[in-house]
Amino acid sequence: MTDYSFQLYSARDYPSLEGMLKTIAEAGYTQVEGYGGVYDDAVATRASMDSVGLAMPSGHFSLQMLEDDEARVLEIAKALGITHIYCPYLDASERPVDAVGWIDFAKRLEALQTRYGAKGFTFGWHNHDFEFVPLSDGSIPMRLILDNAQSISWEADIAWIVRGGADPLEWIKDYGDRLSAVHVKDIASKGECADEDGWADVGQGTMDWKQLIAVLKNTPTRLFVMEHDKPSDAIRFAKRSIEASKNW
Repeated sequence: MTDYSFQLYSARDYPSLEGMLKTIAEAGYTQVEGYGGVYDDAVATRASMDSVGLAMPSGHFSLQMLEDDEARVLEIAKALGITHIYCPYLDASERPVDAVGWIDFAKRLEALQTRYGAKGFTFGWHNHDFEFVPLSDGSIPMRLILDNAQSISWEADIAWIVRGGADPLEWIKDYGDRLSAVHVKDIASKGECADEDGWADVGQGTMDWKQLIAVLKNTPTRLFVMEHDKPSDAIRFAKRSIEASKNW
């Protein structure tokens, strides 16, 4: 039995966080993953979570906040019960263009691991697709990150690995011991769900999650986070996805 988490970014357009939390809990989730949009009033968010029995073991924090406002990160984490901190993204304008740049970026992540790890947090990087696109010299940014920030953890977004043109099973084989969390999301069949950027509710697309979950359970992964980057109906996504998980 796996306790699934729900990335609250998937419900960012839902009008009521309190109402969405209630729906998530009723659907069978026990956990949620935070992001910037639910941190403004962390105490109120925690109260809403507590009222429906949800925990928030993990959260996403921007690189800027992690580096420049540690006090605020710690305040939010304490209020919400976050124990796993993930840096989730780099804007295109901030991404290194060569291997030297990515190695320097990895060193910044390693420095953050030193800071937050010393305070008892699991700290890691959350990937998208751009980290798997080869550079001009053939090197892969994700390998440069993991090989040069050897103490950080990894929250693997499996579907983004696929969209980046890589084989997630190969990456799990090579770096599975670095995993502490994964994002569980699905890719629609070609030509479908265009209004949702080609993403599908979990179990309704092309990803073989039954196989992936079986493999991932042999890694240190303990957080399995359902996510959809652009659902037209967050409630539909939440319910259909956790229902699909019963078949794994």
